[in-house]
This record gives sequence, structure tokens and C-alpha cells, in this order.
Amino acid sequence: ISSLQVYIIQVSVGNHQWTVKHRYSDFHDLHEKLVSEKKIDKNLLPPKKIIGKNSKSLVEKRQKELEVYLQTLLVKFPVTAPKVLSHFLHFDLYVS
Repeated sequence: ISSLQVYIIQVSVGNHQWTVKHRYSDFHDLHEKLVSEKKIDKNLLPPKKIIGKNSKSLVEKRQKELEVYLQTLLVKFPVTAPKVLSHFLHFDLYVS
């Protein structure tokens, strides 16, 4: 049985900072919705890798890539984030 990898991502918007915890599949689901609803680049999300997916170096590299992915989305939607992105980032809990 392989362990599930959860990525802990630091999010910052303005003066607010918090962390979100998601599996890669959560990022993939978010990305699919944004591609279909908001026409973002389908190649923006780091690819899913199968071989060695739980090695420490790969996990760290993917975590950084996922942070960059979220930062890119926040830059792309500077005023109003799409509802699916706001929910993913737990905006309702942290940004008033």
C-alpha cells in the first residue's frame, strides 16, 4: 500500500498568509475546472509523475512547483478569484 502524499502550500494574499493542504489529485481537479471554465493554460499544472513519486526530492520539487502554480493563478485573477479557486484556497476562512 502506497502512502498518500499531501502537499502543504503557503498562500499569501496581501497581508494575509496561511497554509492549505491538498493531494495532487485535488490540484488536478481544480486545474481541470479552471481549464474548462476560465480557459487557463492546460500545461500550467506540473505533470503527474508515476516513477519515484514518493521520493523526498521529488516531493519537495513538486511542492515548489505547486506553490508556483498557485501563485501564477493568483496573479492571473488579481481582483476576484474564481469560486473554485477561492474554495480550494479556503479564502472564506482567512480573507475578509
